[in-house]
Amino acid sequence: MKYIVILADGMADEPLEQLGGKTPLEYAKTPSMDRMAKNGACGMLRTIPEDFEAGSDIANMAILGYSPRKYYTGRGPLEAVSMGIEIAADDVAYRCNLVTVENGIMVDFSAGHISSPEGTSLLASLQQEIPEILVRAGISYRNLLVVHHGSGVVSTPPHDIVGREIAGYLPEGDDAPLLLRCIEKSREVFTDHPVNDARRRAGQRPATCIWPWSGGRKPVFPPFEEKYGKKGGVISAVDLLNGIARCAGMEIITVPGATGYLDTDYTAKGRYALEAIRRLDFLYLHIEAPDEAGHLGNIEEKVRAIERVDSVVGMILEEFDGVLAVLPDHPTPINVRTHTRDPVPFVVLGKGKDTTEHFSEREARSGLFGTTNAEDFLNFLFS
Repeated sequence: MKYIVILADGMADEPLEQLGGKTPLEYAKTPSMDRMAKNGACGMLRTIPEDFEAGSDIANMAILGYSPRKYYTGRGPLEAVSMGIEIAADDVAYRCNLVTVENGIMVDFSAGHISSPEGTSLLASLQQEIPEILVRAGISYRNLLVVHHGSGVVSTPPHDIVGREIAGYLPEGDDAPLLLRCIEKSREVFTDHPVNDARRRAGQRPATCIWPWSGGRKPVFPPFEEKYGKKGGVISAVDLLNGIARCAGMEIITVPGATGYLDTDYTAKGRYALEAIRRLDFLYLHIEAPDEAGHLGNIEEKVRAIERVDSVVGMILEEFDGVLAVLPDHPTPINVRTHTRDPVPFVVLGKGKDTTEHFSEREARSGLFGTTNAEDFLNFLFS
């Protein structure tokens, strides 16, 4: 038996007045996911354990069966592993966003979704000013900062504080003085940087500084194949998911045109998924776009992203003969523009049938599978 999980990041939402009281998932045209609901069964999944923040790192680890309580050390080290950065035992790796802060307010956690070449140029200039710290460019606004002989801090994800004053959310703890100095130095370096000059002339938001968060030490996972007896692979355009995959010894399938944003190549992702599952037992196909639309607070883009995810589901349904599941990792509601910890809907084709007609948050609550914890999801799927 072969298995595919399509993870539509942040797809779940809340009813919106602008959509006549429907959620984006209910409002979107999703014939393929509805076909799965009619011929399969639904349920709800608790993806965020108690006492953990509602992050994609926590949720995706849990869905893949790696208990955050046991294996989670921070988002930064997972992304460092993906980027091939060696982390010493006493290093602390932080996720490092390029952000736009104006008049002390977090205006944009992605600096206008700055391009990777622009980010690389900015961080190269910053690295020259803070040689004792490792700064490494990633994809777009998603980058990395490593403190050697670090101890860690209490930090806040920048996407959680859009529209708020940053003063109450700055890093606190042993590494805080160093991180605050790095933030201040980035302000100085970025202010008149050619990249930001060009972005302002083009009417785009500048990257005014860095924002380090979710630091931790290198994690150690048991191999996925040893844990489940199945050869697994991951398709994702973001370092977080690829870092989890690398830690778990799963194959990382790189898809040309996959961007981790609204403009990702959905068709290519579906095509590569069908090719990969021929040699694998299990494939985790991650699509970031619904989450990005939720963070933007853009209803139209979120509906469009969900419908494009459905087109990928349709491609898989046409050619795949195995167990197929579709779910988000967490809600990213339009009205709050960040993650919440509410249970998410899931639909599975090939593990029983219930009376649901459509795939949605509302219908999944009465599905055959009830509500379960994410850490049990793959054991259930493989049983």
